[in-house]
Amino acid sequence: MAFDPQVLLNMPPIETRQKINPFKVMLYALGVGAEELPFVYEEGLEALPTMAVTMAYPGFIWRDPAYHVTWQKILHAETSAQLHLPLPVEGELIGYTTFGPILDKGQEKGAIVYQTREIYADDGRHIATVRNTNFLRGDGGFGGSSEGQPLPHAIPDRAPDLMIALPTADNQALLYRLSGDMNPLHADPKVALSAGFERPILHGLATYGIVGRALLRGLADNRPDRIKRMDARFSAPVFPGETIETAIWREGEGKAAFTARVVERDRLVLNNGYVEFQ
Repeated sequence: MAFDPQVLLNMPPIETRQKINPFKVMLYALGVGAEELPFVYEEGLEALPTMAVTMAYPGFIWRDPAYHVTWQKILHAETSAQLHLPLPVEGELIGYTTFGPILDKGQEKGAIVYQTREIYADDGRHIATVRNTNFLRGDGGFGGSSEGQPLPHAIPDRAPDLMIALPTADNQALLYRLSGDMNPLHADPKVALSAGFERPILHGLATYGIVGRALLRGLADNRPDRIKRMDARFSAPVFPGETIETAIWREGEGKAAFTARVVERDRLVLNNGYVEFQ
């Protein structure tokens, strides 16, 4: 059966409950390569701001046959995380995930699916809003509109103000997937080959988290409470073991643009980045 966007649009919000504890906070930090003690040691532990993208996460739902998508050809296109409160290191969270809009790029070009997850503490406090865009490379041509995609944040036409390079480990994807994204594309060489990659790739959100560490270091003195928002487009995959270099342009009080590239292949992997901080 072909992909039918109304299946997603008509769904009630997916409710996901997750218990957060220091172990999960430290595991996420290790999954994005952190070594700083405040993020990987229980004494004085703080959650990295980008951990919001994993909180109350419904998992890799696309393998469910009810959605009729070619899950092997899905790529993560964009992510935006807006933090309303500092992320907790312990407690229960509730996420509500909804879908839409859904854009049809054409039979040979795929579809774009937007999804939003509102994250709350069990006492009702609104913790974060996470918006993801997925590129369904094998599911276009269902007759929908291709209009309505937001314009990306512009990157200044000048030299960046900061450059920060961070390595990734050969087992980075295997570590990161333990935070909830079990897509076999990031672990199984056969699945990676079937999707057109020479070997398993790093999760887009792992790249996002590593770049988030660079922004946290360069703009906020490694103080997680100072990061308020982070948006990015994924332009190419990273292979575990590669070095990610983040370029940062300050754009006035509390705002900056950024991009990231893989040093070894000189390939842009995150583009049109935007961050708000205090």
